[in-house]
Amino acid sequence: MLWLLDVEPTGYSRVAIVAGLLLGPFLPIPGAGQLSLELTPPPQNSDVFQTLPLDPVRRSTLQAAMQSRDYARAEKLLLEEVERHPKSAPLLVFLGNVLFLDGQYLNCAIAMKRSEALSPLDERNRFVLAMAYVALDQGDWARPELERLAQSNPSNALYPYWLSRLAYNKMRLDEAVAHARKAIQLDPTLMKAHDNLGLYYEALGRTDDAIASYLEAIRLNRQLSLRSPWPSMNLGKLLLRLYRLDEAEGHLRESLSIDPRFPKAHFRLGQVLEKQGKIGEAIRELEQAAALDPSYPEPHYALGRIHRLRGERKAADNALHTFEHLRQEQKQKGVYRPD
Repeated sequence: MLWLLDVEPTGYSRVAIVAGLLLGPFLPIPGAGQLSLELTPPPQNSDVFQTLPLDPVRRSTLQAAMQSRDYARAEKLLLEEVERHPKSAPLLVFLGNVLFLDGQYLNCAIAMKRSEALSPLDERNRFVLAMAYVALDQGDWARPELERLAQSNPSNALYPYWLSRLAYNKMRLDEAVAHARKAIQLDPTLMKAHDNLGLYYEALGRTDDAIASYLEAIRLNRQLSLRSPWPSMNLGKLLLRLYRLDEAEGHLRESLSIDPRFPKAHFRLGQVLEKQGKIGEAIRELEQAAALDPSYPEPHYALGRIHRLRGERKAADNALHTFEHLRQEQKQKGVYRPD
């Protein structure tokens, strides 16, 4: 398999994508990892295998690889077929889907754009392309794709929902609110839209509206058995800021009952317990947050502050040194983690 070059996860550029489109090879992204299931594209229609220019043996091999989620095997087969049939849009778009599922979002985008140069993308695969751009943190590339989708299918709530998130990332808060409310109008049961609307209202200082949105997200989360730890954590974090500590604790514990390995909820619960004077419990929660996510700086800062107040100089210095080290690593990698 011929690769153009190796690039770090944050080292790509529009030039790299254009080079891939013109020259043909796909770019490996070491350690790209997986995003949440929220980014998982809708399932392919099983009939799509019949559209691929494969002999029966190769088609059966591809189907078996996909069924077992052996994406590396499927990618190898598809890349070999793309070399044989470089003008096959179905092969390229199928390859783009496999690359997305394998967390290779830049390669996915290249495959989708090469396919689009041969034949227009259908709605589903344009959404996959938009989500690949989102995963690459390229909102300016994702936005026109989502706007195009929203225009062609104005009844689909997912498109304004994602447009709201992109607007929020740019701190265009009124626009984010408008898109989120549009998504909720189209689908009142879209829990994540209510949850995110709470974030937007909170950023605007509309605290009562934020609480109401979070509570509706929590209600839907329970009613629909979605089991997301986020809405309860988001409300708990806001109530912590408002010093409504008992309420905050209840929602944070609900978040952890859904996902006991959720570092942010452990961190926020640690902060609540510290303010309640339950220092031993607070330390345990903060240490749990740090252990569950070794790249998470904030629990170390909180631990350093507690140890310093307790006169535990060595433990405080170690925690604050770890905090500074992790923050510097994030800065060098260009990583931004919202508090």
